[in-house]
Amino acid sequence: MTWYALQHKPAQGDRALAHLQNQDIACFYPKITVEKIKAGKRTKKLEPLFPGYLFVNLEQTDPMWAKLRSTRGVIRIVSFANKPASIPDEVIQHIKASLDTVAEQGSIKPGQAVELDEGPFKGISAIFQAYDGEERAIVLISFMQKQQTVKVPLSTLGSRDSRRSD
Repeated sequence: MTWYALQHKPAQGDRALAHLQNQDIACFYPKITVEKIKAGKRTKKLEPLFPGYLFVNLEQTDPMWAKLRSTRGVIRIVSFANKPASIPDEVIQHIKASLDTVAEQGSIKPGQAVELDEGPFKGISAIFQAYDGEERAIVLISFMQKQQTVKVPLSTLGSRDSRRSD
């Protein structure tokens, strides 16, 4: 059997997955835990690794093909020149094996360069040291020719990598 990608309707990946599984179609909908800072607080959320897509495992002669497009939550089968684009089994197996090792996206790691966006140190580059509770962080800044450890609100931190284009 070969794997194929299906595009699902916005925010209906879980619905499409459930309806496909109810039809006894082998599916794969990889998700990872993502940590984000929202309103100065760290939150963790399970999100799809490939937003908008899930994978099904079918033979080309399987009669279930006719039902795929009419399955609730599914928009279309990813195709090129009206032929469903197949995905080698090795690729899917590699994704499955790698899911556990995928780092949490969005979290700030110790030693990561950040920039302070607000407050008295606005515009100063810093090195993230650690979280200090739910709403604060400890960062290392160079200030007045000295390395200083400072506690700042998480909402003031921005990633230096995403802000610089040089």
